[in-house]
Amino acid sequence: MTLPRRGLLLGAPALALTACTSVHSNSPSKQGGSRVVKTAMGDVRVTSRPERVVVLDTAELDSAITLGVRPVGATHADVTSGFLDYLPEDRLAGIKDVGAMMNPGLESIAALQPDLILTSKVRHGDKYGDLSKIAPTVMTESTGYPWKQNFQAHAEALGRLPEAARATAEYGSRVRELTARLGGPAKAAALKVNVVRFVEGADIRIYGRQNYIATVLADVGLGRPAVVDRAKGGFAYEVSPERIDLAAADVIFYATYGDPGKAGATRTLASALWKGLAAVRAGRVRGVDDQLWIQGIGYTAATRILAELTTALPT
Repeated sequence: MTLPRRGLLLGAPALALTACTSVHSNSPSKQGGSRVVKTAMGDVRVTSRPERVVVLDTAELDSAITLGVRPVGATHADVTSGFLDYLPEDRLAGIKDVGAMMNPGLESIAALQPDLILTSKVRHGDKYGDLSKIAPTVMTESTGYPWKQNFQAHAEALGRLPEAARATAEYGSRVRELTARLGGPAKAAALKVNVVRFVEGADIRIYGRQNYIATVLADVGLGRPAVVDRAKGGFAYEVSPERIDLAAADVIFYATYGDPGKAGATRTLASALWKGLAAVRAGRVRGVDDQLWIQGIGYTAATRILAELTTALPT
């Protein structure tokens, strides 16, 4: 996930929003039919196969790209590259930036005349009324941990269930290949893996079991150290640099959000505590792309992560 942040309700004048709004959630389909999709905000009628899609978070963008849909608009993540850099550049070409993830521009969205908007209640529930006046808006309840269920909801809304089946089957095949490469389920479970994230403006996070990256590790069948069960709400256990020894595992992956110095990564990675960890001494530590491992959230990201696990894990 990206850092938890709450967006403020945009104060776009109602008259201006109405003037540039041309699609309504109850509009009949322009493509030969419509259907009802169950969402976190209730039933929503959508075009059978939407063509002008706007996505308001990284998971929804990953889903669209995975399913072969090029959105007409998307919000940008809090990164210098705008859209997350693990996504293929050619698949992002032509997508209009409609604002920051937690503060999307309603007029920019409306100007694109979308026939579908994808996001989640946890991100934009407070904007649902305004968004649904622009186009049918499909919201999942949350993001991150339930990404597989959310992907199916995105596929249903986009009219891309066959493509979704192919994506999930391919992912499952790659998972099984990696588990076999590790020596089978028992050996995979015996290998204890931790994911650590250095976060600017917060304590160091040791990721628990209830988050996106944890589901990928669990799919492979990898073991997790006991410390992960201390994670608040299953999400993450926060420690200071002085307690980084609690991140001990057979293999450690670490990511950094923000400036490494301000996030404590520079200091921690140079400390005697870090250097004394068995995984560090054995060379079983790898820095990974925060955008891919933490922020991406989807099958395109997960497939890339599996490839990195294949080269990083001992066999």
